[in-house]
Amino acid sequence: MEYSCTRQLPDGAWWYGEDTKYHWIDNFHTGYNLDSLKCYNESTGDPTYRSHLDRGFQYFKATFFEVSGRPKYYDTRAYPIDIQCASQAIETLTKFSDGPDAAGVLPVAINVAQWTTEHMQDPTGYFYYRRYPLMAAKIPMLHWGQATMFHALALLLLRLDTRRRAQ
Repeated sequence: MEYSCTRQLPDGAWWYGEDTKYHWIDNFHTGYNLDSLKCYNESTGDPTYRSHLDRGFQYFKATFFEVSGRPKYYDTRAYPIDIQCASQAIETLTKFSDGPDAAGVLPVAINVAQWTTEHMQDPTGYFYYRRYPLMAAKIPMLHWGQATMFHALALLLLRLDTRRRAQ
């Protein structure tokens, strides 16, 4: 955690890699970092990195989602729209929808899920690998697309059901 948090940028982002040639910021690697920090925080009760978690999540929410629900791949542009990007976005948003500062987080997860099923899901049920401005790579990859979307949507449905039962 210390290693990861000391490499967090002041705005809450992380580079994909340390070497200059890897200095880009993307949605799903940011989600991985946030999920790991959240898991550490919840598993240990150690508040040392809480400010990093909060700053990173604020950056994630403010940077990687369009009003339509379309997740952006990079911090500076949307394309390519990648199914891993969409699934990790749903997963991370859902995981962060249970805290004291979670107001409005679950609706973003739902919006991303709706956009993804409308634009990235084939009529036969599988999810496309990627969308580009003028075409889609409709490869049904098991690990990269199907498994991650199944997990993300199942997590979202479980969270929605838990909230419904609590009402």
